[in-house]
Amino acid sequence: MLLRVSNPKVLVAVTGASGIVYAKRLVEILWHSNMLEAVLYTQAAVRVAREEGINLPEFLEGIDVKTYVDTDIEAPYASSSRIKGPMVIVPCSSRTLAAIAHGIADNLVTRAALATLRVGQKLVLVVRETPLGIAEIRNMLLAAENGAMILPASPAFYHKPQSISDLIDFIVGKVLDVLGFNHKLYTRWREIQV
Repeated sequence: MLLRVSNPKVLVAVTGASGIVYAKRLVEILWHSNMLEAVLYTQAAVRVAREEGINLPEFLEGIDVKTYVDTDIEAPYASSSRIKGPMVIVPCSSRTLAAIAHGIADNLVTRAALATLRVGQKLVLVVRETPLGIAEIRNMLLAAENGAMILPASPAFYHKPQSISDLIDFIVGKVLDVLGFNHKLYTRWREIQV
């Protein structure tokens, strides 16, 4: 007997770019909604998170979710047979972007990302780098041509944010939009009265 998965859970990966707060907020929302599959993270993400005032391993222990470090290539998500739903890499470092763009499965995050694309699931890359050089722009194009959705961490201001949390929620809300989730994290353009 076959069972149809109508709402597959989301696999989240955190890499070593600034903007770990985006990952933290997305993970919290998905976890509270029972839509979080697992979290993969790189050692570089742990170091960047520490610089940004977040103890990433402690945070993940606190929400009681399955986690895997990037060196654990024996983890379930290293195989396309375990990929059942979308994956979000937030923030997505330039190094991770380049590996995905060129099909280099050199750690658990890139293996899972490439497996996600191979089985036709949605892969969202929340690229957080500025300024962008030609190499990064080319890699974004290649990754998009490979099937990834490029979602730069570029918050808008039309919703009149009052705090950093509002800016974070805008980006996380955009990720949820792409994944097809209903939410009220930010006020959409049409909802704003001019």
